[in-house]
Amino acid sequence: MSYSRQDLSRRRFLQSALGLAALPALTPLAAQAAPRVAANERITVGAIGLGGQGFGDMMAMLHQPDTQIVALCDVDSKHYRDKPWGQGRAYGLKPAADVVKDHYAHTSPGASYRGLKLYSDFREVCNDPSIDAVIVATPDHWHALCTLEALRNGKDVYCEKPLTHLFHEGQAVYREAARQNAVFQVGSQQRSNERFRHAVELVLNGHIGKIHTVEVGLCPGYDHPMGDTTIKPPPDHLNYDFWCGPSEKLPYMRARSHRFWRGHHDYGGGELMDWIGHHNDIAHWGMGMDHSGPTSVEAVDWIYPDTDIYNVPYLYTVNCEYAGGIKTSISTNFDMGPIWIGHKGWVHVNRSKLEASNP
Repeated sequence: MSYSRQDLSRRRFLQSALGLAALPALTPLAAQAAPRVAANERITVGAIGLGGQGFGDMMAMLHQPDTQIVALCDVDSKHYRDKPWGQGRAYGLKPAADVVKDHYAHTSPGASYRGLKLYSDFREVCNDPSIDAVIVATPDHWHALCTLEALRNGKDVYCEKPLTHLFHEGQAVYREAARQNAVFQVGSQQRSNERFRHAVELVLNGHIGKIHTVEVGLCPGYDHPMGDTTIKPPPDHLNYDFWCGPSEKLPYMRARSHRFWRGHHDYGGGELMDWIGHHNDIAHWGMGMDHSGPTSVEAVDWIYPDTDIYNVPYLYTVNCEYAGGIKTSISTNFDMGPIWIGHKGWVHVNRSKLEASNP
């Protein structure tokens, strides 16, 4: 199935997402919502987006005994992410399909395997009545549209972070999840890591006293092009119009394609939006602010790259204040990860270490 770029305009998408107008161009597949399966049946899963993170989600799901991947969807049949062609692991629809079929050929009796469907249009996954849950692991600018279509078709959803590309898209998603009474989760896997949980328990249990300051270190973005900047026709294996989707169709180049798309605001929010959903999430957890947020936010010292290839800051600081007098700073000036500072000490954690003022 195909549709034009006019069908995918940001204006039309927002009208649909916010319920402001009907959008026939985006809803021909939104038929009767699929019924949810009984709790004692295997959960059938469709995966949308099969780049690096989506491939990882798919691999993890293959080893869950109560789930089965029955559909895959991507607009690129095969690519190598940030590697030269043919080097490293291949990603995309065909390599993912090979992995899934090989896995089930060795682990599932023929009678229990329902087969694998391959799609290039996410709406066909969302409308497939044999699918119970959907993984959304596309670039950021597609998160809201894929998630909303899945929810409206009765699917439960696991969506990679950031929840959405734009703020109002996130509001549309959480309201639709509540309306559908759906199971919905945003990927922030650090909460499942023992080191981060240990750090948060130390803070919440009062070992550093009352928190007054939190520093959250994130990594810098792209200060120069990350790959070939030659403008060329998109490769035959990639439906570039569909990949751009509801955002601006920028001239195709390798430096703004797989992996490096987040350097341009049409598709992502730079390393800030890539990592804030990890380390600032842990900071909030330790502050006991899961159900709250800052009272003020100020962006300062944002430095943009000296190239027109990207337009998001590669150095940045975001200062926040919270009720109770807690001040936080999210910045490329700090070591990676959150450090909570209280009147009796501090705790710092990231993916490689856990440190404290009192070891």
